Amino acid sequence: MFRLIATVCMAMLLGACARRAPTPSIALPSLQLAPAALGHELSVQQRLHFQFGRQQRDLDALLEVDAQEVRLAVQAMGQTGVRLQWDGQQLQEQRAAWLPPAVRSARVLDDLQFSLWPSDAVRAALPADWQLQDDGVTRRLSRGGQDWLVLTRVSPQRLQLDNRAEGYQLEIESLEPTPP
Repeated sequence: MFRLIATVCMAMLLGACARRAPTPSIALPSLQLAPAALGHELSVQQRLHFQFGRQQRDLDALLEVDAQEVRLAVQAMGQTGVRLQWDGQQLQEQRAAWLPPAVRSARVLDDLQFSLWPSDAVRAALPADWQLQDDGVTRRLSRGGQDWLVLTRVSPQRLQLDNRAEGYQLEIESLEPTPP
């Protein structure tokens, strides 16, 4: 689940790298969940592989979550592209000048929370016409019988996010800490 957060960040960065992003076919709901709703602290380093059409990018991410705040930093080629901080009320970001405007911090946060936060917390934040199904392997966000956001837990270290509304896929691999 921790890898999903990195997936969200990667998706945003890759979307920004695409030359012309199509208009999303539907606006996904904003979750804006409290950091504490995750239910535990988290600190993980991840490798992200983002695909948007023919564009592909590899990124590194560092995600930290405690009861008060979500902190995310995403790097490409050794340079930090974006840093996000979410305290449950306000989303703050620091962006590199080279980061395309199409990379939206709010979408990254939503993808992260969709991927990692408990199903009940996500469900409670959804508008009435959206549904969440989660069988432990696949999590689906749907509206009108159509899946718009799908998360697949490939393994404990690998997650795949398919954002069908905005046309990108993100694979997140959590890296094991190296022994000293």
